[in-house]
Amino acid sequence: MKKILLFLIAITIWGCEPVKHEIQEVVAFQGQQVTGVAVSDNGDIFANFPRWRTGVTHSVVKIDQNQRIAAYPDERWNDWEIGDSINASVFVAVQSVVAFEDKLYVLDTRNPLFQGVVDHPKIFVFDLQKDKLVNTYTLTPNSYHSNSYINDLRIDKKNNKIYLTDSGHAGLVIVDLTSGRSQRVLDNHVSTLAETDHLNINGKAWTNTVHSDGIALDTKNDMLYYHALTGYNLYAVPTSVLVAADETAVQENVKLVAETPAPDGMIIDDAGYLYLADLENHKIIKLNVSNGKMEVIAEGDKIKWADTFSIHNGVLYFTNSRIHEAAGSIDSLAFNINKIKIN
Repeated sequence: MKKILLFLIAITIWGCEPVKHEIQEVVAFQGQQVTGVAVSDNGDIFANFPRWRTGVTHSVVKIDQNQRIAAYPDERWNDWEIGDSINASVFVAVQSVVAFEDKLYVLDTRNPLFQGVVDHPKIFVFDLQKDKLVNTYTLTPNSYHSNSYINDLRIDKKNNKIYLTDSGHAGLVIVDLTSGRSQRVLDNHVSTLAETDHLNINGKAWTNTVHSDGIALDTKNDMLYYHALTGYNLYAVPTSVLVAADETAVQENVKLVAETPAPDGMIIDDAGYLYLADLENHKIIKLNVSNGKMEVIAEGDKIKWADTFSIHNGVLYFTNSRIHEAAGSIDSLAFNINKIKIN
């Protein structure tokens, strides 16, 4: 009888819907469209606002643990406006921020208003202890195109590299952390190209063609994952192959991992699970990359284009960039950072 009861309990558990996690708002920005979020080791939150339109107040801000919001690293870095001259110590069009160890990496596309690259795309590196610039990586002309929109990045400490996606002109970019040299791979490759020109959201077509966008680094298994935004296939390539940067070898080692919903950003936790959004259905998905199994961990109207993820102390932070709703004036829209416990 005991064995029968245990068997019935097991069937009941296995047949249950996955437990959905409670979504909590962290902070909201009125009329300022946020895309990137990064949480440092001490719990400070950093966010960025792309220059997709005029009226961007700050490119990068810091939200401390008392919910105080301030321009980061200061107002001077954030005071550039359309039409101003460009120098090497100002943010022009920031798309993402990544906190890694004691540094903040700020990716500046240098492509304001999607009207083309006006300066070499850059990665600014700030020391989070001193809030000072400690390095700048400038992409060389051979590693980007005039219509590039360098979208997101991951730092590979083991191999001393930075990997980036280009959502404007399909491809990946590799930057050497020591020399600063950059190289492009998988340019217009099937794995980095968009697969469709639209998504279906709330019964309406959101029409756009967005190439390689989401990126996630598995440091335990030495794999880099990437995904087109308007697409449904997740790809990966071993970092050992990327480090060698031989184009033929890179192409030969690209692996189709799984068919997934159309996502924006992605991230991998310490256990090796990959998190990504289902943009068309307002969900956040947890994917086991070893077997392709997916689980919905959150869904509903508190998810409005989950754009970028960051993980800190077992909590998943994500931005709602509301891209599908942000046509025309956005003054009446609130864009927020939310969080859910994942452990």
